[in-house]
Amino acid sequence: MHIPDGYLSPSTCAALGAAMLPAWAGAVGRVKGRIKSRYVPLMAIGAAFSFTIMMYNVPIPGGTTAHAVGGGLLAVVLGPWAAMICITIALAIQALLFGDGGVWTFTANCFNMALVLPFVAYGVYRLISAKSAPGSARRWVGAAAGGYAGLCAAALCAGVELGLQPVFFHTAGGVPLYCPYPLKVSIPAMMLAHLVVAGPLEAVVTGFVVRYLQSYNVALLDNRALSTDFQPSEAVSYRKLWWALGAMAILSPLGLLAGGDAWGEWGAADLQKLVGFIPAGLKRMTGTWSFAPFRDYSLPGFDSFGSSALVYIFCAVIGAGIICLFTYFFGRFQALERKERN
Repeated sequence: MHIPDGYLSPSTCAALGAAMLPAWAGAVGRVKGRIKSRYVPLMAIGAAFSFTIMMYNVPIPGGTTAHAVGGGLLAVVLGPWAAMICITIALAIQALLFGDGGVWTFTANCFNMALVLPFVAYGVYRLISAKSAPGSARRWVGAAAGGYAGLCAAALCAGVELGLQPVFFHTAGGVPLYCPYPLKVSIPAMMLAHLVVAGPLEAVVTGFVVRYLQSYNVALLDNRALSTDFQPSEAVSYRKLWWALGAMAILSPLGLLAGGDAWGEWGAADLQKLVGFIPAGLKRMTGTWSFAPFRDYSLPGFDSFGSSALVYIFCAVIGAGIICLFTYFFGRFQALERKERN
C-alpha cells in the first residue's frame, strides 16, 4: 500500500492532503489533551513496531508481496488518534530515508494507513469488545477482527485511488498519465492480496499481541489508559516490549525471502515491461525524491543475501531508532504542554 510517486496525479494527492490536514490537527489536539508522560514510551514503541512489521514482506499468489501494518494494534492500545500520529511518523521516515512510498503520495499513504486503517480497526474492536473487561477474550478477538477489517479497508482505498487515475487523467487519445490500471483491475488485485494473506497476518499479529498484553500488563488495554484521570499501578514496565522490538529488528531479513514487489509499487522500468509503456505523468514524477540514503532498505555493494540481510537489520535498527526518537519527543512535548496548561 506504499503508493510510489507518479502513480497518483498531483490533484489526487492534494485532495487527500486536504482531508489529512484537519485529521492531523484533530489528532494532535486529542493526544495533547490525554497523553501522560508515563505513556510516551508506549507511543514510541508502537510507532517503531509499525515501521518494523512493515519490513516483513510475505508472498502473494502471482509473484507480488504484501505486509502487515500494525495499525489495528496501535489503535487498540493507544487509541486511533495517537495511532494516526505514530503511523504518520513511520510513513514519513520510510519515504524520506528508505524511498518506501512516495513523497508526493505521502498524503495518500497517510490517508489509507494512518487514517482509514486505525479508525476502521478501532470501530470494529469496540463493536466486538463493547464494555467487556480488559482481560476478556472479546478484547483479543475484537482486536484481531479490527486489524483484519482495518487493513482491508485501507487496501480498498488504495485500489480505488489507483483505479480512478486512468478514468480522470489521460491524454486526448485515452492513454493513462499515471497508474494505468482501471478499477476492474486495481481493486481485485489489492483486495486479493489483503483479504487472503496480509489481512489474516494483520489479524494474527494484532490478536496475539493483545492476548499477550492481557497476561503481561492488562492495564495497557484499559479504555482510559491514556486519559488524564487514569492511575494504574506504578509498576508500568516496557522492558519486554523493547526486547521484542529488538528481536523483530534482528529477524527482519525474513522479509527478504518474499521475492517481487507489492502490486502497484513497481519502478518505471518494471511497469514498462508489464504494460508496454511508461505513463507520461508517472515518468515525470518518478524519482523526484532522490535523497533517500537507504533506498529499498539497501546499500550499494551489498547485494548478496548475507550482506543484504545485515543491511536490512541495520535499516530496521536505524529506522526504528529514529522513529522512536521522533515519537518520544513529540509525546513528551505534548505531555509537558498539557501539564503546564493545567
